[in-house]
Amino acid sequence: MAHWKKAVLAPSATLGEAIKNLDQSTLQIALVVGDDGRLQGTITDGDVRRAILRGEKLEAPVGNVMKANPITAGPDIDRKTVMRWMREYQIAQVPIVDADGGLSGLETLSRIVQDDRSDNWVVIMAGGLGTRLRPMTENLPKPLIPVGGKPVLESIIERLAEQGFKRIFLSVNYQAEKVEAYFGDGHEWGVDISYLEESKRLGTAGALTLLPETPHAPFLVMNADLVTAINFRRLLDFHVDQVADATMGVREYRFQVPYGVIEMSGNQITEISEKPTQNYFVNGGVYALSPSVLRHVPEGEMYDMPTLFDQLIAEGGLASAFPIHEYWIDIGQLDDLQQAQEEFGKVFGEKERV
Repeated sequence: MAHWKKAVLAPSATLGEAIKNLDQSTLQIALVVGDDGRLQGTITDGDVRRAILRGEKLEAPVGNVMKANPITAGPDIDRKTVMRWMREYQIAQVPIVDADGGLSGLETLSRIVQDDRSDNWVVIMAGGLGTRLRPMTENLPKPLIPVGGKPVLESIIERLAEQGFKRIFLSVNYQAEKVEAYFGDGHEWGVDISYLEESKRLGTAGALTLLPETPHAPFLVMNADLVTAINFRRLLDFHVDQVADATMGVREYRFQVPYGVIEMSGNQITEISEKPTQNYFVNGGVYALSPSVLRHVPEGEMYDMPTLFDQLIAEGGLASAFPIHEYWIDIGQLDDLQQAQEEFGKVFGEKERV
């Protein structure tokens, strides 16, 4: 229960401060505590992302987001009971309070959760042509383009390894031999890498039919050209919490119209908005899937992930959205690649490797 005090927030804190607290803590929970030391509520990563989806601003008070009556335990609770509660209520943390409701600790099963999560597979789509990055990709596949002094795909694999993922599949096509020569079987990074070799281009979902067997647990799928600080475990947590068939990582995209926008009713002007900003959520190229969705993917055909989501929705399946508020950039275009190269050291605090 060490370091639980780092997760404490005052009731006056904002949603933005809660996000910062969660990002800096390894406990994956924020504890809202009053001046009297009593626990008023808890905030998890899932609570934050649901708040963002319903339009809460970063300046919103944590009271709008927190769970006001969380499950708690007394100081004499035994670990076996805590474990049973966590399984029963599908929670990963239980605050410890005294008879007056004062917060005195936090029980967490993060180590057990980590051991379980190591069985979750990751499939990385690394076979793209990189057409928009030519001539750079004429002799170098996009996953091997350096960002921060190392191939962009290497940074992804390092982050996955740090978070306990062990089995990684790389779907390869264009200049596949260079990708395989660089990463080999993955032992240098402490992971097991296998290759899904596309004899023809199958798309971001079609390549999943090349898996040697159906995964036995939810698994991740992502593009190989992303530079991101996303916590992949939290994505899986969110997916399971939503009881979703498929979850898409989404990124808020803001676009300012460079003109005054006119609202009209017939020929009558009803409103003028000067250079308004439009907000959208866009596909972030990171997904969590339940194994059952693979039955929708046709073998040997081009089939992209958005098509899979469309089919699930049409058939009444549950497709959920996981807002990505961490650093994220797709390096598929030269301007974005240059931006990622300039920001890498600042964001990840790493010196470029030479």
